[in-house]
Amino acid sequence: MLKFNKIVSEGQTPYTCIKAVKEGGMETRLSMILMGLGNIVHKQKIKGLLFLALEVAYIVFMLVNGIQFLSMLPSLGSVAQKEVWDEVNQVYMYTKGDQSVLILLYGVATLLVTFLMIVAWRGTLRSAYKAECLDKAGKHVNNFAEDLKSLLHENLHKLLMTPSMTFITILTILPLIFMICMAFTNYSKMDNHLMLFDWVGFENFRTLFDSSSILGSTFWSVLGWTLIWAFFATFSNYIFGMILALVINRKDTKAKGFWRFCFVLSCAVPMFVSLLIMRTMLQPNGAVNVLFRNLGWIAQDASLPFFTDTLWARVTIIVINIWVGVPYTLLQLTGVLQNIPEEMYEAARVDGANIFQIFFKITLPHMLFVTTPYLIATFTGNVNNFNVIYLLSGGDPVTDIGATAGSTDLLVTWLYKLTIDKQYYNIGAVIGILTFVILAIGALLTYRNSKSYKEGGF
Repeated sequence: MLKFNKIVSEGQTPYTCIKAVKEGGMETRLSMILMGLGNIVHKQKIKGLLFLALEVAYIVFMLVNGIQFLSMLPSLGSVAQKEVWDEVNQVYMYTKGDQSVLILLYGVATLLVTFLMIVAWRGTLRSAYKAECLDKAGKHVNNFAEDLKSLLHENLHKLLMTPSMTFITILTILPLIFMICMAFTNYSKMDNHLMLFDWVGFENFRTLFDSSSILGSTFWSVLGWTLIWAFFATFSNYIFGMILALVINRKDTKAKGFWRFCFVLSCAVPMFVSLLIMRTMLQPNGAVNVLFRNLGWIAQDASLPFFTDTLWARVTIIVINIWVGVPYTLLQLTGVLQNIPEEMYEAARVDGANIFQIFFKITLPHMLFVTTPYLIATFTGNVNNFNVIYLLSGGDPVTDIGATAGSTDLLVTWLYKLTIDKQYYNIGAVIGILTFVILAIGALLTYRNSKSYKEGGF
């Protein structure tokens, strides 16, 4: 009794699985096999029965389907679909074969369910140990109704987080694990591996890193352009947005609200509409080329190669991205500028600092300190900026007929073409993984070495 009184007085932390096994009673230890037994014994019958029902449901699922799903996961199926001639109906019939996609999906889902069951098992074991400690210490043990009421008070976080975590698990974690697994298979249209495919280990990664192959050379080319694009798209918007914010925010600038309205007005138009309009205007027979011909700036039978020449296409995309992106940067930096204490500027002027010294010693450091996370997020977003590239150029121009990507394709648009157009799902999965790894490592290293992280108290 004294031991349990001491445990209860220490609070919630001692209720661990290790202590439950070492110090718990027989009913608590048996809860490792029969989930909820400890709760049933110690005045929590409904809660214990629910835990037991959860265990029974998992066992039934594993006996009916789960074990079969896991057993087929190593091979991903072996029976191929066959075409058979039906003499009676004079048509070709298809025999039912294994579908590796479903086998992989069900296998991954079963592993995820098993992992969640282990987490639930640990929770039920701790719950049984807590009920035992409270009961043997002579303390009050909550009944089922009181447990439900606690969800509106001290356990409110469980009530709010459970639905969101459930949806995240089903709609995010499961597809993510499925995609990662797909990268280690030969799931593609090549050699007719759409219905039945196998594990190939790191073969897809080796193919993509091999610069002598078509996919490999395309990958390095697209990766290089992706990083160049992300750099210029991020910092050109930031620099021009900063210049606009500084000019408009000057004391001598009249009608500040009007000028901000003029530049921010483009934000009211959906971006995809603006991009499609610009694409139409810059076509060989679009409004821009027609206007230049009428003005005599170019020959009547000529047109500027906005999307037909590699260099022109890349520069055009960066310039148009400045036009659609600067207003957002203007709004961000305007708020930062208006929050810099005026006393700092006055003290600098008293000390004899000129306009450039004030900018580089006060304004710019303060803006970078506040907006470094924004810059990192913007760079990451530009690496995955599908809309601007796909809606403007569609990845064109294509300079190599054998390549699967154009000169302006980013990793994300190339991934889209590989999966939707070419059905190279395995290579697309590899590109998705590599994009995530590159961005995650780059963002973490940049942020952890930034002044915002070191001095921001995060």
